[in-house]
Amino acid sequence: MLMTLAALVAGMAAIPARAQQPSMEQPDKYTWLEDIHGDRQLAWVNSENARTAAVLEKDSHFSPLQTEALKVLESPERLPEPELRNGAVYNTWRDAEHVRGIVRRTTLKDFLTAEPKWETVLDYDALSKTDQQSWVGKGLTCLHPDDEHCLVSLSAGGEDADTLREMDLKTGKFVEGGFVLPRGKQTAAWVDKDTLLIGRDWGPGTMSEAGYPITVRLWKRGQPLESSVEVFRGDVKDNGYGDGARVFIDGQGHVAKIVERNLSTFAHETYLLLPGGPKKLALPLKARVEGILDDQLITELDEDWTPAGQNKIAQGSMVALDLSALEKDQTRLNPVVVFAPTSQEFEQWFSSTRNHLILTTLEHVQQRAYVYTLGSDGNWTRKPLPVPDNLTINSVTTSRTDDRFFLGMEGFLTPTSLWLGDAGDGSFILAKSQKPQFDASPDVVEQLEATSKDGTKVPYFVVHRKDMRYDGSNPTLLNAYGGFQVASTPRYRAVAGKLWLEHGGVFVLANIRGGGEFGPAWHEAGLKTHRQRIYDDFYAVAQDLVARKITSSRRLGIIGGSNGGLLMGVEFTQHPQMWNAVVIQVPLLDMLAFEHLSAGASWVGEYGSVSVPEERAFLASISPYNQLKPDVQYPEPLIFTTTKDDRVGPVHARKFAARLEEFHKPFFYDEITEGGHGAGADKKQEARTDAEYFTYLMMKLMDSPGPTRTD
Repeated sequence: MLMTLAALVAGMAAIPARAQQPSMEQPDKYTWLEDIHGDRQLAWVNSENARTAAVLEKDSHFSPLQTEALKVLESPERLPEPELRNGAVYNTWRDAEHVRGIVRRTTLKDFLTAEPKWETVLDYDALSKTDQQSWVGKGLTCLHPDDEHCLVSLSAGGEDADTLREMDLKTGKFVEGGFVLPRGKQTAAWVDKDTLLIGRDWGPGTMSEAGYPITVRLWKRGQPLESSVEVFRGDVKDNGYGDGARVFIDGQGHVAKIVERNLSTFAHETYLLLPGGPKKLALPLKARVEGILDDQLITELDEDWTPAGQNKIAQGSMVALDLSALEKDQTRLNPVVVFAPTSQEFEQWFSSTRNHLILTTLEHVQQRAYVYTLGSDGNWTRKPLPVPDNLTINSVTTSRTDDRFFLGMEGFLTPTSLWLGDAGDGSFILAKSQKPQFDASPDVVEQLEATSKDGTKVPYFVVHRKDMRYDGSNPTLLNAYGGFQVASTPRYRAVAGKLWLEHGGVFVLANIRGGGEFGPAWHEAGLKTHRQRIYDDFYAVAQDLVARKITSSRRLGIIGGSNGGLLMGVEFTQHPQMWNAVVIQVPLLDMLAFEHLSAGASWVGEYGSVSVPEERAFLASISPYNQLKPDVQYPEPLIFTTTKDDRVGPVHARKFAARLEEFHKPFFYDEITEGGHGAGADKKQEARTDAEYFTYLMMKLMDSPGPTRTD
């Protein structure tokens, strides 16, 4: 059994010994690589790319794997992900003819047929050609899901910074003289059809040190952007993802304009924008308003809260706040608990229809879903939806004009299916099922547990052949994330199924601390100087796999991206003998410099800061870049990043590779131009990246020892 929350919190008092050990820091010779677009730097990148391509792309595995990956990614058998809007179904679709994708629509009735007749609303490929810009669509921001005037988010090459343009979905055209926001890291929310709340760079003192907006302005149609009126200002030291406004509108027309001032990665003040200005709500700093239903603001709590004159509400609860009462008094709140966690079940996310909430939870990392209803007595009741074990709800779309909703479900071996429900009459039927994209018939999914260094039970999923031999010979790929309260759950990874499982590989997903699988406390157990617990959890799962003779170090590889890339780097340096393949994707690796690289300053709440001596000592002790040693034998890693990544940035990967090269350690390095914080800007780029990963993994884990990268 897993630890109870009380035991987990009690166990957080002791800092692992590793965090207290001093670290010999090496001089940083590679700060010159921090000039991302410099000629000398890009020449270095091109040279490293070429040497890697000479091995991986020439390998006999690569071309067939790239063809298979692209076939899966562009398959017309993929299930379109629907979005309910104004009685119609919208979808963003990419295939061989639409590389960057199209936004299209059909009627709900037609969508439920075998072959819907789609109407193209927006063609990103055509727009890229017209604008002579490599646009990547980042979605639509609309007044509400049933409105037809939206802001189209356009990213150059996939970066986080975007350009926003107003489009009329009814006509499929950009609005002449409509709202346009030039490129930047920005937020936008509709107040009404003629008014926006904008957070962006307005000049000196309007952006945080982390590079995100701290100033919100009200922009009226027809008004010059520079003449918009400031309604809120934070501080340049705010280091979350930006101080932004959100507007919530329920099916009855109630409107709440909310501004969040992000004091740190996870702590923020919440303000209600009223005619008299912004009014701070007496909410705890780790509370977040996430929706509205029937004049009730639905709020998630990531810390215990004892409202004035009331009983304590547990961390991980979801509460409702009466909006009309808040507009009159922001200091004395009277929350009503909608959902309270147990020792095993924790809320994940929710969405609202006209009259109900659709809420999902994880119970021992198994997906659950419910329809919640507000009664006339002010209390909430719920009815469960039939979600099988080992599946994940990967999408939800709801309508505020009625109570219909779609849920998308998938599992490791179960292709996505779409279920159409009506929260009003209780109906819930299978609407569409995707055809399998790889042969899963020989495979099975198990949920197992490992015991971490401090005794904590860590669950993990194993996907393997039914007739798998327990002799340590199975090529195994272990993945985890372990950060930012993000839960890792079963997904239908069609490319991995085709390129790995079909070839006899085993796939493992570990639910280590730092994630959100067991609520906020599971995340907080691995914050800042407690982070070694996350790395111990991951290593414990690997040890358990070897102890069960599922695999061995010779056949064990690991893969992870972003914060998961940091996890890979730590495991690479702390336990180099345990792995024979390490894929490090768009990673953080230089943890003594992360605060000044790209958006790094916004993650101090997760990792700590070098300005705090104890935290700096810990960061130095686990920083993969700083922990590389010339006299240690490491496995040969594959390091992947993108030049256009403006979130983590390519600098971490570059410097890590350069230091490996200095120490004469073999490695593969690939930095693609586009893709942002991802694997590519379109399906063709993604297919090449996937083929590279699995070529490398097959070489290392399935083949006899083969060639390393040529120098």
